[in-house]
Amino acid sequence: MTKNSFIKFQCGTLAQLVAFGKDSCSGLPNGVEILELKSEDATVEKHVPYIEERENGYLVKVGKETKHPMLDAHYIEFIEIEVDGEYLYRRYLKPRMEPEAFFEVPKGEKVVAREYCNIHGVWTDKK
Repeated sequence: MTKNSFIKFQCGTLAQLVAFGKDSCSGLPNGVEILELKSEDATVEKHVPYIEERENGYLVKVGKETKHPMLDAHYIEFIEIEVDGEYLYRRYLKPRMEPEAFFEVPKGEKVVAREYCNIHGVWTDKK
C-alpha cells in the first residue's frame, strides 16, 4: 500500500489512504481489499482518464475516443489529479454530468489523473 491507494470495504465503502506509517502492513481486516489502479490504451478504453493541459490548468476527460456513460446505474463518481506528488485535487460527479473535470491549478512536472467508476473501479493515466 502506498499514499493515495484506494481500499474498498465489503459494504461498498471506498476510502483513500492519505498517510502510511510503516513500509508494510500486517494484513487487512476481512472484507477489505486494496483496489488495483487499472490503465489501458486510452484510445480503446472508455475508463482511462485523459489529461489535456490548458493555459490555466488541466482538463481531465474519461475516455479519449468514447466518453464513459453517465447513467444512474453506471457513472464516474469522481475524477482527481495529483500534481508532483504534493497536491491532490478532486471533483465529484453525478449521473448525467459530462465525464470530465477542469482543474485550475498550478502546472507540474508529474501530473497523474485517476477516476473512480462505480462499477469498474479505479483507473489511472499519467501525463
